[in-house]
Amino acid sequence: MDAASEVIVNSSPPKKIKVEGIHGTPSSGKAVNTPRSDYLGWDEYFMAVAFLSAQRSKDPNSQVGACITNNEKKIVGIGYNGMPNGCKDSDLPWGKTDNWLESKYPYVCHAELNAVLNKNSSDVKGCKIYVALFPCNECAKVIIQSGIKEVVYYSDKYYHKPTMVASKRLFDLAGVTYRQYVPEKKKITIDFSVIDPDVQPTGSGNDQNHRL
Repeated sequence: MDAASEVIVNSSPPKKIKVEGIHGTPSSGKAVNTPRSDYLGWDEYFMAVAFLSAQRSKDPNSQVGACITNNEKKIVGIGYNGMPNGCKDSDLPWGKTDNWLESKYPYVCHAELNAVLNKNSSDVKGCKIYVALFPCNECAKVIIQSGIKEVVYYSDKYYHKPTMVASKRLFDLAGVTYRQYVPEKKKITIDFSVIDPDVQPTGSGNDQNHRL
């Protein structure tokens, strides 16, 4: 079996999961004359992009990513949770504490907000956003005001919190639909060696294997 890169999935604390499924070329390495049948579906692909972008987050407790797509199934925005531009990551707290000003909550920009602000189109009206966690009420406001019409989420594990209840209320009133994406496969592998097994990872710094 080829060695596969691993990623860290959103959890607190982070869970290590070996992912399998994505291949750059047919796994056998043999030339074939028929289309692959195990390719990713659109929902699976866009949700995977959201999960992959989460690996850019420096939050030690929860890494969340978001991916915005238009009606032509093109990606128009990607974001992950992190501190505002111009603020040094080391100058602000990343933890959870009862002292609100010394916690991450007043400072971190959520993935949905960053995805909207990072858009590569004039606007995101009528678009769809894929996100690992159901958006909070603050992100719901951003989603509604930006014109996004559908939210596809992976987990709603904080459904009981007032911020999530308020979020659903806002979406329902504004006509923004939301649905949970349940994947066919639990794991997806990004294996760089499929393209060229002779390319060796540097094994240094941020180039080391990431575990989900």
